[in-house]
Amino acid sequence: MNTVIKYGGFWVRFTASVVDSLLVLVVILPLLVAIYGPKYFVTNSLIKGPADFIICWIFPLLAILAFWKYKSATPGKMLFKFIITDATTLQKPSTGQLIIRYLGYCISTIPFCLGFLWIAIDRRKQGWHDKIARTVVIKKT
Repeated sequence: MNTVIKYGGFWVRFTASVVDSLLVLVVILPLLVAIYGPKYFVTNSLIKGPADFIICWIFPLLAILAFWKYKSATPGKMLFKFIITDATTLQKPSTGQLIIRYLGYCISTIPFCLGFLWIAIDRRKQGWHDKIARTVVIKKT
């Protein structure tokens, strides 16, 4: 029996990313205001202190990697019933692949987000971060 693989296209992945971003904001904004107060939003520095670095950079990294590792998807992808798999076996990717995928986001972002836009034209709907990590996003069966 051959199953048809439905790859996660650009718009569903974009929408899932918006959902994930909103969820992260709901968690981190109250923490930042509690620690730094409203003046947090009027300063120009990229990182305002150690708590800011942990809350804005480390927490999202760990949360995303944990969701990928234990659920094969972030909440946004889960909402649309998509999962991240190894591109060859369609099984769970290794932890190493997931870390490479996360780091690949930087490469996908740098040149005008072309690595993410690539999802729209790729045959398997892979962004550059997927190609680097050898992963695909598919509809959960």
